[in-house]
Amino acid sequence: MDFKHFLAQSDTLGTVLFGLLACMSMASWYFIIVKAWQGRLAHRRSTQFLNSFWDAASLDDVAQSLVRHPASEPFAHLAYHAISSVRHHAEHGAHRLHEAGSAPEFLTRAMRRVIDEETAKLEWGLTALASIASTAPFVGLFGTVWGGYHALVGIGKGGLGTLDQIAGPVGEALIMTGLGLAVAIPAVLAYNDCSRSNRLTLAKLDAFAHDLFAFLTTGGTVPTQTGGQ
Repeated sequence: MDFKHFLAQSDTLGTVLFGLLACMSMASWYFIIVKAWQGRLAHRRSTQFLNSFWDAASLDDVAQSLVRHPASEPFAHLAYHAISSVRHHAEHGAHRLHEAGSAPEFLTRAMRRVIDEETAKLEWGLTALASIASTAPFVGLFGTVWGGYHALVGIGKGGLGTLDQIAGPVGEALIMTGLGLAVAIPAVLAYNDCSRSNRLTLAKLDAFAHDLFAFLTTGGTVPTQTGGQ
């Protein structure tokens, strides 16, 4: 009883199910690795931006820094569009439907759009991880049932009835259940970790949005854009 013998004895459906689990495993680890790399990179860049933001002398310095260094993470992206929206409304007023309302209302809509965009970016890949985590055990179980059925049919046709002769083929069929669990468990752990990380990031982004809104509407000024900027 070994894995090679199991594959050799599998029919077309069993081979397809094994290939499906292999594809699900590769997709799962792809998303796990990419999400982990993106998360660490975004965390480092966000920390650097927030430190520079709170250490800046004024919003003018922040605006100039964002022009020189394009936003590459959620907090800088939010600050850039918030400052740009305030500047746009101050220069052009409300002449179109999406510009309607007061400056704070226009700023609120702009910031909400950015937060929605960042939420969508953070959730990239989570649907695939959740789908793999929930379906892989059932694919493996189906493979076990199908393999066990064929094993028992073969035993019945051959007239074999001893325990050692039954345990081998049936035990090989259980490999598919183990493979399904091996695919699902990393996907579940990665999904839960990413979901928790996203909740923390969005909570911090929401808090930063409130502070930024207060600065832009009450305590800070943003200069109008000139040709040199």
